[in-house]
Amino acid sequence: MGGRLAGDSRRAPDSLDAVTFGNPGRAAPDPGATGRTAPTARISLSALELNLRAVVGGSHAPLIDVRADAWGHGVDAVAPRAIAAGAGGLLIDEAGALALEGIVDSARCTLQATGSIADAVYGLTPGFEPVMSLQGRVLSTKRLREGEGVSYGYAHRASRDTFVALVTGGYAQGVVRALGDSASVTIAGRRHPIVGRVAMDVCVVDVGPDGPVTRGDDVVFFGDPSTGSPAIAEWSAATGLTGGELVTAVGLRNAREYAP
Repeated sequence: MGGRLAGDSRRAPDSLDAVTFGNPGRAAPDPGATGRTAPTARISLSALELNLRAVVGGSHAPLIDVRADAWGHGVDAVAPRAIAAGAGGLLIDEAGALALEGIVDSARCTLQATGSIADAVYGLTPGFEPVMSLQGRVLSTKRLREGEGVSYGYAHRASRDTFVALVTGGYAQGVVRALGDSASVTIAGRRHPIVGRVAMDVCVVDVGPDGPVTRGDDVVFFGDPSTGSPAIAEWSAATGLTGGELVTAVGLRNAREYAP
């Protein structure tokens, strides 16, 4: 599910100066000057359980797909909850079979089947609760003058004086490169566009001329749209990838944090 996301040989610098400024002759400072913290895939267990109850209630003993570490949500968290909710069984892979030893009766698991359910369980179907959100952090902010460039090759030029923020999360963490200039994040409840090329571990966000963010602020890449966060469907529209492919890649490439 996450196999279609390509990597890149270039390693992203930590310093915002190293990925901004189209000024000839301006040297970038030491890339190690700014620390970096990886983003976190946050899993709402209450949303998961709500979706499972809805799926089980609408289908007689359904088979739940928990391959690829439960689509990046953590098979050891999803599988027992699926069984407790009344699932008829689990579609697993070999890694899942090993992870579930002693947790779920192997008689409830199968490696091959058709007609399994997944999208609704993980909140990827309209009408179901989003289960995963991806959250990063602002590393630094900087003023960008009109005409100055941002990112590798200065692919994006500022159309006005503005501020930009360097944010944790790049294509190595599942923030697909196609999202550059095509998607937005929320910081303190406000939408801000991702600009320029997504780097390996970071991306750059235009936070506007007032620069209303500071280092350490939380950044939401996608989550529950009812709270104002970008929906995973926006990523699908921008990248051509399915919601399942996207959340699987994110869940497998980042630390997961579970919320009740």
